[in-house]
Amino acid sequence: MREALKQARKAAKLGEMPVGAVVVRNGEIISRGYNKRETKKNALLHAEVIAIDKACKKLGGWRLPGCEMYVTLEPCPMCAGAILNSRIEQVYFGASDPKSGCAGTRMNLLDMNLCNYRTEVHKGIMAEECSQLIRDFFRELRSK
Repeated sequence: MREALKQARKAAKLGEMPVGAVVVRNGEIISRGYNKRETKKNALLHAEVIAIDKACKKLGGWRLPGCEMYVTLEPCPMCAGAILNSRIEQVYFGASDPKSGCAGTRMNLLDMNLCNYRTEVHKGIMAEECSQLIRDFFRELRSK
């Protein structure tokens, strides 16, 4: 999660919502990502999607068996779908998202009978650090 927080800080420096994600397999970081929606003007460029895309390229396929994801903010519906479709086995997230969290807060798309695959969810990992980064970002944004 510390590496995901580093990625989130990179996003914040760019004026992006500070969300970072890493994909790990066998204890090794396979890929990293951070939000780039504003920078690239693309709604798809969430940290999780970027990390999944890089992991798929590195591992040579769209399935990511044996992989887990660490992300600073609970995945939204789009990211939860990408996590399911890539067959990531476990997701560890920091801050819950009361507005659009789809890994247990609003709903849990990762553990529904929507498809033939489920992802195990672990929430609240370094939650205070992840939440504080988001609070600080929005406090600074409002002050501008």
